[in-house]
Amino acid sequence: MALPNIFTDAVRDSLSERINSLTEYSKPQWGKMNASQMLAHLNVMFELALEQKHKRPNAFVRFMLQSFVKNKIINEVPYKKNSMTAPEMVIKHQPDFQKEKNKVLENLVSIGNQSGSFLAQKEHPSFGVLSGTEWSNLFYKHIDHHLRQFGL
Repeated sequence: MALPNIFTDAVRDSLSERINSLTEYSKPQWGKMNASQMLAHLNVMFELALEQKHKRPNAFVRFMLQSFVKNKIINEVPYKKNSMTAPEMVIKHQPDFQKEKNKVLENLVSIGNQSGSFLAQKEHPSFGVLSGTEWSNLFYKHIDHHLRQFGL
């Protein structure tokens, strides 16, 4: 079953509605992150893809990630509850909820201004060059996973 295409307005609008129903006081059904940390965590995902502001792992680690992790991240199988989080995506501080929420929504707009073909030219720092479908799966699957974590 194909995942929804995040490069379509309808899918991004649906995700935005779910994000907008999240509050600072929303409780997770699993995991350790609160709502503010989860949103900041999603923003790191966008930074990795769109801003290239995080350091690439060394060649050996990239090889291992591309060989053993990449497919689990970009395939169509939902993430399991309490899946491991990459160290650079762990949020230990208490971010400002509204700021992070606004930033996630802005990042969804940025994705809409891109396209799968544009992103297919960009290299993910850990997984290498991804196709438009792989980028869409990565974004949608991750956002959906965390919204389901909060019952949305």
